[in-house]
Amino acid sequence: MNTHPEKSNIFSNIPERLSEELFQTLADLHCIQIERIISERHSTPPGCWYDQEWDEWVLLLSGSAGILFEDEQKELKLGSGDYLLIPAGCRHRVEWTDPKERTIWLAIHFGRKSADTYE
Repeated sequence: MNTHPEKSNIFSNIPERLSEELFQTLADLHCIQIERIISERHSTPPGCWYDQEWDEWVLLLSGSAGILFEDEQKELKLGSGDYLLIPAGCRHRVEWTDPKERTIWLAIHFGRKSADTYE
C-alpha cells in the first residue's frame, strides 16, 4: 500500500484519438469511485439507459453534453463547469457530447457495488 500522496493532472495523458468513450478510474476507495471520462462526440447507444445502483455526482470540466432522464421530455444541457447529482435508480442517457471539442467529465460514484448496467 502506497503511503505517499500521488500528484497528477486531470488534463494529462489524453490519447490523441478515441474510437470509443474513455473511462479511467482515478481512485477507488471503499464505496467511492472517482473517474475521468473523455467523450469525443460519443453518446449512450440507442435504446440503452444507465440504471445505476449508486448515486453519481458529475462535473463537466470541458466541452458540453445533453443528458436525458427517462421521466423527462427534454434533455438537460451541461456546459463547462456544470455539475449535477444523479440519484441511484434514476434512469438516464447521454444524448450527445460536444461535436467541436472533447468533453471531459469528473464522475464520483457513491455506494458503488457493481459495474454499470444497461437495460
